Amino acid sequence: MTSSRQQPTELHFGPAILAWLWPGLGHFSLGRPKRGGLIMFGVLFLVVSGVLIGGIDCVDRREDKLWFLAQGLCGPIAFGVDYVNQNLIKPQPEEQRLLTRSLGHVNEMGTLFVALAGLMNLVVILDALVDSPHLREAERSARCPKEHRPKP
Repeated sequence: MTSSRQQPTELHFGPAILAWLWPGLGHFSLGRPKRGGLIMFGVLFLVVSGVLIGGIDCVDRREDKLWFLAQGLCGPIAFGVDYVNQNLIKPQPEEQRLLTRSLGHVNEMGTLFVALAGLMNLVVILDALVDSPHLREAERSARCPKEHRPKP
């Protein structure tokens, strides 16, 4: 019986940090712009959709601490939305705040969208962390027949 051992993969902490700072940026730095662009579109689409559906109040680190753990994985985007919520929406008088705050299921859907964006970005961060030439070669061979592959 033959056992095939995988080569240990090298961890790339720089691209992982870049992937947290802005979704897709870590893959751009690894030389994978198409993948980075698709990641950026997907994560930002979920964040923007969540804020449009649930309002700025759907990202709230003080009232929804557990949800914010997932939302914070989007990086500074989630912290920026929370900053706007805490400093522009929350200080308003109660009557004014009720006019700008989403209620019920609409707020929950927005919270869920932004949390899903954060969890999706966690997968992206891990992908940027363990990116290796072996994985790229396996991906390329799955897409392109051997006779059409470029020579290294």
